[in-house]
Amino acid sequence: MQTVLHAAAMVPLSIPSPSWSGFDIPLPWGTLRIHAYALCILAGIIVGLWLTSARWKQRGAPEGSLWDIAIWAIPFGIIGGRLYHVFSSPDAYFGPGFDGTGDLSLIPQIQRGGLGIWGAVVLGVVGAWIGCRRAGVRLTAFLDAAAPGLLLAQAIGRLGNWFNQELFGAPTTLPWGLEIDPSNANFPPDMAAGTLFHPTFLYEMLWNLAGVALLLVLDKKFAFRWGRLFWLYAMYYTLGRVWIEALRIDDAEQITLFGITTRLNVWTSIFVFIAALVIFLLLARRGRPVPDTPYLPGREPEEEAVKDPATVTSVTSHDVDAPVSDSGSRDNLPDNQSDPGNVDGPRDASVKTVQDTTSTTEPSSDATAARKTSGSSPGADDTK
Repeated sequence: MQTVLHAAAMVPLSIPSPSWSGFDIPLPWGTLRIHAYALCILAGIIVGLWLTSARWKQRGAPEGSLWDIAIWAIPFGIIGGRLYHVFSSPDAYFGPGFDGTGDLSLIPQIQRGGLGIWGAVVLGVVGAWIGCRRAGVRLTAFLDAAAPGLLLAQAIGRLGNWFNQELFGAPTTLPWGLEIDPSNANFPPDMAAGTLFHPTFLYEMLWNLAGVALLLVLDKKFAFRWGRLFWLYAMYYTLGRVWIEALRIDDAEQITLFGITTRLNVWTSIFVFIAALVIFLLLARRGRPVPDTPYLPGREPEEEAVKDPATVTSVTSHDVDAPVSDSGSRDNLPDNQSDPGNVDGPRDASVKTVQDTTSTTEPSSDATAARKTSGSSPGADDTK
């Protein structure tokens, strides 16, 4: 027992700040800095695409279409995320009150951190729409397949905030409080060294991971279509983002609405939640589509029989015309050379069956006998 208590006492009652934030690659003209933040974003994209690929394949989507969509959605999403961050935190780029004292050269430097999820989603969906049109698939079908993967990518990407020691919450005395290096530029100057902060990156990461499991379970049970799973993702994420965002103390644009002043991201989350809820309920009234297909109208794969109608026509033509050709050739022979009793194969057998059937319908057995004696084939005459 004493050993257990001693080990427990050795466990730190806080989350330490990282001592590593990237590495340098030497180049002939200098060094290339690889930031841990960028690696987290990249890892999130890879894992999110892996989950999306598995779900997209289960829905019967055309092979390779995911990459046709991703090549448009990912760059659009990164650009949109950066633009939203610049808009929601403009002081560093344009100066306080847009007084021109900011540094515009920081805008493209995404390796320093700063991607707003709402801009990433909006422009990412625009890019996905372009890719879906080119691949011949429905945007709503893709968004439903991608929703859990998108949330998973966000969870992994949040680790980048820990490496950058950014976007943390208010001071706390909780045992999982986050340490921030006092020499870091993000450390609040009016607080004492050793102050612990809410690890909002961890809160959001755990919230998102729980959301991935929830979306997968609900989709398996209800088989959401027409974009409903995507709007369910939007509702879930914004619900958590409201309280997580309210804990943060980093610089952000403050907006006053209805007499309440709070961060822009809080208001954005509230409005997105309401919009997502309304759209989800409207789509729920539409019911499940029949048939359930990820393809755009007119872009469905053709059946093999439809793809090669010439093959079907040639086989049918051969089967129908063969008895006529054989019978006609026998009729052109002299009477003493025709051989109606000779059966060469299945086609002659079928003709003989027709002859026998036809002969039973003749009104006079004497007439039938006369035709048999002459060596002519009544079935052949009827066929022609």
